[in-house]
Amino acid sequence: MGEAAATGAKTREEPAGLAGLAKTIIARPEFVSFVALIVLMVLTAMMNENFFTVDNLMNITRQVSTTGIIAVGMTFVILTGGIDLSVGAIVALASTLMAGMIANMGFPFWAAALVAIFGGALTGAVSGFFIARFALPPIIVTLAMMEIPRGLGLIYTNGYPLPIDREFGFLGREYVLGMPIPTLIMLIVFAAAYFVLNRLPIGRYVYAVGGNEDAAILSGIRTARIKLMVYAVSGFTAAIAGMIQTSRLLSGQPNSAIGVELDAIAAVVLGGTAITGGRGHIVGTLIGALLLGVLNNSLNMIGLSPYSQRVVKGVILLVAVLIGYLRKQNSR
Repeated sequence: MGEAAATGAKTREEPAGLAGLAKTIIARPEFVSFVALIVLMVLTAMMNENFFTVDNLMNITRQVSTTGIIAVGMTFVILTGGIDLSVGAIVALASTLMAGMIANMGFPFWAAALVAIFGGALTGAVSGFFIARFALPPIIVTLAMMEIPRGLGLIYTNGYPLPIDREFGFLGREYVLGMPIPTLIMLIVFAAAYFVLNRLPIGRYVYAVGGNEDAAILSGIRTARIKLMVYAVSGFTAAIAGMIQTSRLLSGQPNSAIGVELDAIAAVVLGGTAITGGRGHIVGTLIGALLLGVLNNSLNMIGLSPYSQRVVKGVILLVAVLIGYLRKQNSR
């Protein structure tokens, strides 16, 4: 009798447990973006039978890889309540620096890439220093740093692209395990970011700074170091994107990546990260980046003009911010 009662209790609890799990999943901010991604993919496939081909799907992931990698660093920054408008300029600087070392100085590909990536991280750290040390508004500091690295790239190249040999195009054009190398790099960067944000104490500190900086200070967190770190991470990921771009285009482009910071911010916000900081998930950023990639692919397939595409993406970003705001209001 007792066993039967216990069994009946378990049976009654299981639906409640499943219902609770479902409610938790649905409540997550990235769930809406995931559903939107699935719906968009299904609708696009209904309009164009070539959408679900392997070549097209691989092409989408390749195209979204640079934005996705940049969005990883942007997620770190936005989680602290900041913003980084300099990432596009860092992509261009890293690209020209890397191409110049290969073409003009005879550096091996990987040595040039490492120097360019270090330069990107250092540039991001400079922004972080001024934001953390002098409490300057991130939007102003990174707006200034949006001009300085790009200007340095233009000075270095005299405004012209720096071509490199085709043998260096493997990183941006070849496949490994049936997957484009840029896509593989993007997934590795996301996995590393997931580990840092969810398994290491520094990840908790990032969330704490964005959630309530005063409370974080009282808890003994060195918020200035965290801020400097996240901007260095943002510069680091932007430089990785610059490395991939250089290999893919077989040249260093001083005028490249204009506006990519907006795409990165859009991917982060579409993924459910609160623009005010403290709430969000790196998996959501991946979903947001894929959503942008599928959206671009879909709009191209239906023949929508590039000008109209900008309007559509702007409206979607505005709706995403509004949804995040309403979620925050309802959670209070």
